[in-house]
Amino acid sequence: MVEFGEWLCGNILKKVPHRHFVFSIPKILRIYFLFNRSLLKELSRISWEIIKDYYKHTCRKTESSPAAVAVIQTFGDYLSFNPHMHILAADGCFSDDGFFYIPFANIDTESLEKLFIHKIFKMLLAKGFITNRIVELILSWRHTGFGVYCGDRIYPKDARSTENMARYIIRASFSQERMKYYPDETKVTYQSKYGKDTKEFSSLEWMAALVSHIPDRGGQTVRYFGRYSNAVRGSLKKQDATLQWHIIEDENPKSLNRSWARLIKKIYEVDPLICPKCGGNMRIIAFIEDYKVVRKILDWLGIDEFKRGRPPPGITTPNEFDDYAQNDYIDCDHVC
Repeated sequence: MVEFGEWLCGNILKKVPHRHFVFSIPKILRIYFLFNRSLLKELSRISWEIIKDYYKHTCRKTESSPAAVAVIQTFGDYLSFNPHMHILAADGCFSDDGFFYIPFANIDTESLEKLFIHKIFKMLLAKGFITNRIVELILSWRHTGFGVYCGDRIYPKDARSTENMARYIIRASFSQERMKYYPDETKVTYQSKYGKDTKEFSSLEWMAALVSHIPDRGGQTVRYFGRYSNAVRGSLKKQDATLQWHIIEDENPKSLNRSWARLIKKIYEVDPLICPKCGGNMRIIAFIEDYKVVRKILDWLGIDEFKRGRPPPGITTPNEFDDYAQNDYIDCDHVC
């Protein structure tokens, strides 16, 4: 999540205002998306077309190009199958000459929702999944179950909020902290989002709920549209030879170390390169990977936790564990 947030903000998103959109569908229609995963692509396309048309209309520029990053999520509370779209869109349109036009501050979500309902029904009817009777039934309800959410405008100076939003839209389907496994009873309990309620699953029910959120092979859960699309970014890269691209995994070991330390500081709010004794800045001198050298250094320092490392299954005697460790299969938190 942290790596994706940094990469998205450093490589894709421009220094312009952005907004967070969420498009959701009613429960009665979700089963079609569960057993026909190609509909998730249609959901992504429809959501983007609505945002694109809205911004092009409000900016009133003929040669304008919106931009967005769309993420498909299929999970709700208790791992229920709830397909919906998270879209982080530039709050305006780009022009060919590099200008960015910002429309009015208020977004008419009611109009967006009506258009979203119309396009979803049109798509499902064309594919033969629903009938006009189902459309009439859903529209007769007081609350149709469709929803369009629009967040507040996030300005470029608030880079932390933009990065947090990027992490949020790519988050995992469930939290290990909210899950408890009881092997003796072969069951799993899972707390609700705010910890008020708990639901109980059998082991097979839990596995069935979990695997329903695994995408199809080759399926894309993150898509880039408009100015942020791969085609547009590729053409811009050819036009501007000086354009720099962010790389998550640096080939330079020193750069990789700095990235490693930065991510730890960002997640745990502790700088691993600050000396815990004097508070000064530490620097990495070398990487020691040889087992014998590491063992000598730890013995000289008097650190005996290394000897209490949990041996792999089936290896119990000290001699066997030493032979196993010499092959670089050491299960110990104190070896760097």
